[in-house]
Amino acid sequence: MPTYQYETIPTEDYPEVRAFELKQSMKEAPLSCDPKTGQPVRRVISGGFRPMGLRGRSSPTVAAPSCSHDGGPCCG
Repeated sequence: MPTYQYETIPTEDYPEVRAFELKQSMKEAPLSCDPKTGQPVRRVISGGFRPMGLRGRSSPTVAAPSCSHDGGPCCG
């Protein structure tokens, strides 16, 4: 079962954002309110997952930023 991240939506009564995680089936609908406070919530979409070390697959490489020729810091 995947773990989903949620955060509360600030309101006048609850101005602070509370983040929490919840294990849910993929078939379950997303929560609409915080189980603790009843405050409205939204599901947080985060980065994906990619197993490392898969053989036969490569990912694109990113070139390192170019630095000054004298070995100094990289400034604009």
